[in-house]
Amino acid sequence: MQLKSSWRQWSLLSCVVLASLLCVLVGLAYRSRTVSSSTANHLLDARTVVAPEDVVPETVSGERPAEVGGDVAESGSAVADEGTEMAEGSEPPVVAIRQRLTAHVNHLSESIGERNLRRYKSLNAAADYVQSQFADMRYVVETQAFDVQGRECRNLIIEIPGADLAKEIIVVGAHYDSAPGTPGANDNASGVAALLVIAEELRGLKPARTLRMVAFTNEEPPYFQREEQMGSWVYARACRARGDDIVGVLSLETIGYFSDEVGSQQYPPLLASFYPNTGNFIGFVANLKSRGFLNQVLKQFQQHSQVPFESASLPEVIEGVGWSDHWSFWQEDYVGLMVTDTAPFRYPHYHLATDTPDKLDWDRYALVVEALVPTIEQLVK
Repeated sequence: MQLKSSWRQWSLLSCVVLASLLCVLVGLAYRSRTVSSSTANHLLDARTVVAPEDVVPETVSGERPAEVGGDVAESGSAVADEGTEMAEGSEPPVVAIRQRLTAHVNHLSESIGERNLRRYKSLNAAADYVQSQFADMRYVVETQAFDVQGRECRNLIIEIPGADLAKEIIVVGAHYDSAPGTPGANDNASGVAALLVIAEELRGLKPARTLRMVAFTNEEPPYFQREEQMGSWVYARACRARGDDIVGVLSLETIGYFSDEVGSQQYPPLLASFYPNTGNFIGFVANLKSRGFLNQVLKQFQQHSQVPFESASLPEVIEGVGWSDHWSFWQEDYVGLMVTDTAPFRYPHYHLATDTPDKLDWDRYALVVEALVPTIEQLVK
């Protein structure tokens, strides 16, 4: 009996490994020109227009398969025309985006600092800050309160109602808590700041679909993937219970660190052979069920991004695939993905006291957020 049981376990493991490899090998892949930190700085120069060309990234034969079932999706970037000059005294919108991102990240990670149930006063200060920012943008802020260990925790929700397709909902979210012992500049003040900037940029939008933006609490351990304690799971369960037709979720998770150093990018087992080892790209990560939504997002993002991107739709058992709030929506049978710099697979200050604002690549981070704005706008049109 023990022999048969061990054989079954080994067979199951082998199947998972083979399935994971197949998902990589049959993916749709593009390779693009990279954007270095010096190029990003140039794109943010006040006298340079930051408008992407209508370019589809080229496919490089011999590196990754050019076509297949879409399980591993695209990588690429749209590159700006660096020679175009702006009018005297004007500056590209991305400069203002960078300034707002900086202000939000600095406030959350420096003025407030570590924010979680262990630092309950700071967790509430972060929630109050996000709520006040939403309110200042003239959004009506809904609070979803729930109890964890005798303390009230809050998810904060704003909504832009849709028109013809109002029942179809796109959710964009980020968690505002930080891991114990860290001020959480990149993880995840960078995601919350992006959420706030996106909300501000999309004010007055009149979409066909409904757009919801949610700031979640309790994503970090020890509440991660714990029912009735992880904020996004509490929210996703409520959505499912009332029958919300959520057609896609984007979780903004640790998105501000980039490196041009060869070898700076790591991966879970089996994936390193198929992806670049330089951490100069933004990542989009989905499960297999969400690959259709992933491709919808990438179709829009590649038209606007001046930062390279990589993406994958993979089995949830692979390490890191479900490491954010999108995982909660998968549990309630919704599709969704994570937008990330890949966190511990790249960021050397992950969950450490050294996760401070000076570690972020503000230029490329701002360019990513700038590209996410029209991407989300198109998703709800």
